[in-house]
Amino acid sequence: MMYLGLGLLLELTMKADVHPKYMPARVSCACGNTFVTRATVPEIRVEICSNCHPFYTGRQKLVDTERRVERFHQRYEAFNKQAKARQEKPRKAG
Repeated sequence: MMYLGLGLLLELTMKADVHPKYMPARVSCACGNTFVTRATVPEIRVEICSNCHPFYTGRQKLVDTERRVERFHQRYEAFNKQAKARQEKPRKAG
């Protein structure tokens, strides 16, 4: 029972079978690592886990399928060359 004030009492009852079943679950990663935990589903598939995540391994793995990083570096090199050419060019006194 719960007192709501002004002399009102409320009786709370819990509903039966509201929560899902909690069971052992096998987690399998794309790297091949598997471990058992508990969840509401029996099997979980993940793309990255603590065995292959760069934060935990200390190794950085850069996946650049569209060569975006390489194109950025090429553009940045061209910008640096233009900036150096502007600095080396003598200015006219006037």
